[in-house]
Amino acid sequence: MTVLDFPHPRPTLADVARAAGVSSATASRVLNGFPQVRAQTRRQVEQAVRSLGYVRQRAARAGEEPRTGTVAVVLCEDGPRLFSDPFFGRVMGGIHHEFTAAGVHVVVLMMPAADQATTFRYLGGGHVDGALFVSTHTRYTTELSRAELPVVSAGRPMVPDPARYTYVDVDNRGGAVAAVRHLQAAGRRRITTVAGPKDMAPGRDRLAGYVAAMGGAGVVDPGSVVRGDFGQASGEHAMRRLLDRRPDLDAVFVASDVMALGVLRALRRAGRRVPDDVAVIGFDNSPVSRTTDPPLTTVSQPIEALGARSAAELLAVIDGTAGQPRRVVLGTTLVVRQSG
Repeated sequence: MTVLDFPHPRPTLADVARAAGVSSATASRVLNGFPQVRAQTRRQVEQAVRSLGYVRQRAARAGEEPRTGTVAVVLCEDGPRLFSDPFFGRVMGGIHHEFTAAGVHVVVLMMPAADQATTFRYLGGGHVDGALFVSTHTRYTTELSRAELPVVSAGRPMVPDPARYTYVDVDNRGGAVAAVRHLQAAGRRRITTVAGPKDMAPGRDRLAGYVAAMGGAGVVDPGSVVRGDFGQASGEHAMRRLLDRRPDLDAVFVASDVMALGVLRALRRAGRRVPDDVAVIGFDNSPVSRTTDPPLTTVSQPIEALGARSAAELLAVIDGTAGQPRRVVLGTTLVVRQSG
């Protein structure tokens, strides 16, 4: 896994953790005097603090809001996708582990598009010390920019000025490039794609990777691109449209494993063999990718690590030592199986 951090002026809790070879939660426990830490680990963290010159945030002064010891995780999706897409359970696993280890309570908020105002009123009411946003869309741009508390995004936030925010993302574009180049190296020449939603960063970035690998915007056939919403039904519908438009297609890069389930179903119904007639590559390396028929070639992204690192970054922002907003990018890996 590759982590690329932009420079920042002051060492953060996350920097201390990396230098000590421990998690941010463990570093936080040492700095807060928790007794359940091994002596060797405590020495490693203390040495990292000294070598980096790390300085903790001052205590709150009189008149300032006290800490609540609670953070909010805001899931920017409607209910159906939250409960059908394994991404959310996996990212929440990483988030929960990091916050729990740091002794921080977590409030999980579901924020459908129709009820943003209620969520942001809660966030601004002094109930939590910070908020971690997951799966942002462009429709949350206005409200997110008005947030008056520490905010970190798991995934590049869909706002006009993402550099204002600390966020942790995965290399969606690079993963898509690797997938398409694998198909090209296998001799596939009529490669199509089922792209994700254009109002989400993964949808845009994975499509950008497909376009780059295919030779640039001036070369890609618009008829070879159909968008889905990351759901299985949308993948099946998109595949049917691609077969109608480009009946001679020999490969499809799908922007999520869940959509790839729908793609495989549509190809079976059309009598197309995978991978003999059409190669298929997904994205996520979700557990279901190993049980499809045939097993799905896919781009693996470190979803649990995305959640854990995002939580660690929010702890650093709340602690007041994060310095400038940080942009962290985690690497992806192509997992080759039988579908493509």
